[in-house]
Amino acid sequence: MIEFRKREFLSGLFKAAVLRADPRRALKDALPLKPKGRTVVIGAGKGAAQLAAAFEDLWDEPLTGTVVTRYGYAAPCKSIRVIEASHPVPDRAGLAASQALFDTVSGLTADDLVVALICGGGSALLPAPPQGLSLEDEQELNQVLLASGAPIGVMNAIRKHASRIKGGRLAAAAWPARVVSLVVSDVPGDQACQVASGPTVPDAVTLAEVQAMLAARNIKLPESIRKHLESGKDLPPRPDDAVFARNETRIIASAGLSLEAAADMARSAGVEAVILSDSIEGEARDVGLVHAAIAREVASRDRPFAKPVVILSGGETTVTLRGKGRGGRNTEFLLSFASATDGIEGIAALAADTDGIDGSEDNAGAFAGPDTASQLRAKGIDPLASLAANDAWTAFNAIDDLFVTGPTGTNVNDFRAILVGELPGQA
Repeated sequence: MIEFRKREFLSGLFKAAVLRADPRRALKDALPLKPKGRTVVIGAGKGAAQLAAAFEDLWDEPLTGTVVTRYGYAAPCKSIRVIEASHPVPDRAGLAASQALFDTVSGLTADDLVVALICGGGSALLPAPPQGLSLEDEQELNQVLLASGAPIGVMNAIRKHASRIKGGRLAAAAWPARVVSLVVSDVPGDQACQVASGPTVPDAVTLAEVQAMLAARNIKLPESIRKHLESGKDLPPRPDDAVFARNETRIIASAGLSLEAAADMARSAGVEAVILSDSIEGEARDVGLVHAAIAREVASRDRPFAKPVVILSGGETTVTLRGKGRGGRNTEFLLSFASATDGIEGIAALAADTDGIDGSEDNAGAFAGPDTASQLRAKGIDPLASLAANDAWTAFNAIDDLFVTGPTGTNVNDFRAILVGELPGQA
């Protein structure tokens, strides 16, 4: 069991990271100039309702709009309609929500301003299959992609070529109005066109590149989707299309900024902090092994960092489904990490998703310490067998080490904090 002080320290770092991406703080220095005409707000993502509520408070002019968020993630808004839909698998509420966004931006003029509040989760929340495809086709595509282990950039490139709303199409529908996209980035590299599959930000990825991605990873698409891609119809607009000429895109919060906030908090508590990267990708269990190797090196040899130190990282790992267990990428990362640091004293870790939900369960992530693996064995749970079955949630739940926050109202992706050594004042 992780000592209470270490658990509180790691929790505090997570809170600092989330606070740095707080909607009001993120928006207040990024407001666009007022338009001559109307202000219309659209948005999608797990934190879209909180962004909309904050924007209403900060904007001192009349406005209207529509945003879409996950079930249970709504926030009260005065003038902006909030629609809830399903995540991570799209549903009919999301289908209706996509149409509502198109309706919201229809009939605008060049004097009007569209403010797009975009954050992670919007890909699943905005199903809009092109002619000839159905919601069921898009649902099947989403399930195939989620199980494939492909990085987010690959998944989104494919989604954009099988949609009426992704890949800048929603912004194109708002023309001739100017569109300013205010984006909370949850993707490695902070490419705005990748967040929520870029409904208002076009991407230069081509159909040929998508086909190469599919071949390289041997992703077997549903037959209807495969035929649609082969037809070459309904391609997303290119970034140099004239309809985007007046538009702007601003990253207002990101994993990098949040990790810096966590590092500052650690240093204020007398613990050195290092940020490995804010854009780590790859299989969660493999990333866990790499982090474990670094933690072991610090614990035993004080290299490449001297103890005490907290090692921070972010990005978006993936999970290739092999079993039928419960969990998400952060608990899978941590179960792999705990197995590889079994019995090594002075290591405590937290891995969590900054939106408050890891995978499809109700936890943000979990904690792990030197005795996590032995605690699991004492409960009759083989850590490696649980990892093989993608059943990390069940494992951490059994030893009461899940980290539960509830929805945070933002999303800058994975947050990992590994403390090696003792806290100041701790024997």
